[in-house]
Amino acid sequence: MSREEVGAGRVVLAGAPLGNIGDASTRLREVLASADVIAAEDTRRLARLAKDLDVTVRGRIVSYFEGNDERRTPELVEALAGGAVVAVVTDGGMPSVSDPGFRLVRAALDAGFPVTAAPGPSAVTTALALSGLPSDRFVFEGFLPRTGANRRSRLRELATEPRTLVLFEAPHRIAGALADLAATFGADRPAAVCRELTKTYEEVRRGTLAELAEWAGSGEPRGEITLVVGGAPAGPGARPDDEELRAAVARREAAGDSRRDAIQAIAEVYGLKKREVYTLVHNAQ
Repeated sequence: MSREEVGAGRVVLAGAPLGNIGDASTRLREVLASADVIAAEDTRRLARLAKDLDVTVRGRIVSYFEGNDERRTPELVEALAGGAVVAVVTDGGMPSVSDPGFRLVRAALDAGFPVTAAPGPSAVTTALALSGLPSDRFVFEGFLPRTGANRRSRLRELATEPRTLVLFEAPHRIAGALADLAATFGADRPAAVCRELTKTYEEVRRGTLAELAEWAGSGEPRGEITLVVGGAPAGPGARPDDEELRAAVARREAAGDSRRDAIQAIAEVYGLKKREVYTLVHNAQ
């Protein structure tokens, strides 16, 4: 089906500032002012963004987020069929990158409507550039699984990835994620925690995974977090020595696990018997 057959509707993915309003592009202003429909991840944030940019939004605003995108997408495709320009805007960064947008992109393309972009900031590439880690080749993993066992399973799959890894993580899970990363990837693997990028309290904390896990375990960092981790060094991994195993258990405890859960988690990471790790930890006392 061609564009002429379905009408002149199109989707515009509009990149929004991560925090600093000065990063807004001229095209973003034009899209917000001219779109027939704006599908916003948070309509209140969109209203604030338009006010900060001194833009009058004349189009219809609808909410479009992870919880309603399946239901809302057919409505937006119907608007496209009527010739509407539908803009997609997230709370910050580019739509469809771990944010709403992909479902509509796929539906629009399947229906024969064009999709374009008004490119803007991205937390992925901004954090990568600021991390001080190799940026010529990288992998974006998005959010890790929320539960510990599933997270550790996914990290074991990623442990030998030689390219720099970029992740998103929630503040209340960052300590646990860093502890699992240190246990799975190795305590000395370099990494950077990038917090509140482009905002007033921007912070980029660089160090080893063990150092960052200790920092995060001492108090919950606030704000939006992007985590950058160095790629795996060449050569196969090895079982850490007893001291490192005990340190890995301690990092999990600092992240909020009970000692029992911490021992079980580290045993899972290295494929060891739980009793072996338990004995190492308790003999040290």
